Amino acid sequence: MDEREWLRRHRSYLFPNVILYYEQPLVVERAQGCWVYDHDGRAYLDFFAGILTVNAGHCHPRIVERVAEQVRTLQHASSLYINRPMVELAEKLAQITPGRLQRSFFTNSGTEANETAVHLARLSTGRQEVIALRHGYSGRSMLAMDLTGSGPWRPSGDHVVGIKHALAPYCYRCPLKLTYPSCGVACAGDIEELIQTTTSGRVAALIAEPVQGIGGFITPPPEYFRIAVEIVRRHGGLFICDEVQTGFGRTGRLFAIEHYGVEPDIMTCAKALGNGMPVGATIATPEVAAASTGLSISTFGGNPVAMAAALATIEVIEEEKLADNARVVGAYLRARLDALRERHRAIGDVRGLGLMQGVEVVKEDRAPNPEGTVRVMERARERGLLIGRGGLHGNVIRLGPPLTVTQAEVDQAVEALDLALTGLS
Repeated sequence: MDEREWLRRHRSYLFPNVILYYEQPLVVERAQGCWVYDHDGRAYLDFFAGILTVNAGHCHPRIVERVAEQVRTLQHASSLYINRPMVELAEKLAQITPGRLQRSFFTNSGTEANETAVHLARLSTGRQEVIALRHGYSGRSMLAMDLTGSGPWRPSGDHVVGIKHALAPYCYRCPLKLTYPSCGVACAGDIEELIQTTTSGRVAALIAEPVQGIGGFITPPPEYFRIAVEIVRRHGGLFICDEVQTGFGRTGRLFAIEHYGVEPDIMTCAKALGNGMPVGATIATPEVAAASTGLSISTFGGNPVAMAAALATIEVIEEEKLADNARVVGAYLRARLDALRERHRAIGDVRGLGLMQGVEVVKEDRAPNPEGTVRVMERARERGLLIGRGGLHGNVIRLGPPLTVTQAEVDQAVEALDLALTGLS
């Protein structure tokens, strides 16, 4: 069966909002390490890692073996019973997460983790209003879509009340038309006026990604979170750190917020936590978690197979020093991308941390160039490279390979990207 027949069946039986990359969508059959293979056996260097998910690489043998062993032993239990992998993972997260985060609630996705975090913040503070960031993304539930600060990803119709969107720390396209560092990180300071003018002054939380994922890898200045979180806490709110895309070594530290020197009250994780297995986690300080006293169950949250995969993933990341590799190889990738920017006028900005790097594709007047970005993606695929796309206008190339990537594979990817950008203006 060829790609066209698979596409016909996909369009016939899945919801129309299940979007696909590429003019002729890719049918993936298998994967290993940094490589995926289509139904014809052609190899592609994967620089999007299942949307920044397989940090330990595709089908890592230690993780695969641990999952297979758990399936043979105990496949399902529900949260009504104690299963040892769930307790062990909660204990491990308490050990490795920053600050005083200690108590966990397990779900199946980043959407559920963020939903749980906002609900917990409202319970803990007795307040309802939540601040999110423009260009941010929080998931696909009704609440998560309303937290999302990007029009194409927001729902139509009824909306959840009490959500306010602050300015994003988007230095390349500063909403205040200022320049860093002379701006004094005014976007963070503006949260004070946002609270005073658009809320009751009693906020429950600020929820933010340390580096905005779907927003186009918008990377805040070093001072941003210190200023923003201080303002929110002064008004009685909590800080929810969304590490769904940035967590588990992606940025060169185990968690991206560690670059900013701020300790969260609540943290959410998913994606790389299970290296492809469906798992989400909401971790909170003891006093915040203590507010969650009502009845709650999760049929699949804490599933022993997902918990075993997460434990094995963390072990691989730690023992193979993948966060260190993300820092070293990420710096090498960044240097190669900065050099590309000097060669191609179509690149307006390069930004990111570690192995989470964004390339903003622009026209001559710095206007977003989403059409050009699509062409670059198609050309890169022709040269055996898979990349992601993001940003409000869809004009940011997102590069996030598995953390096992080598400098030689970075060279191969950058050469393919260089050729894909050639002639684009």
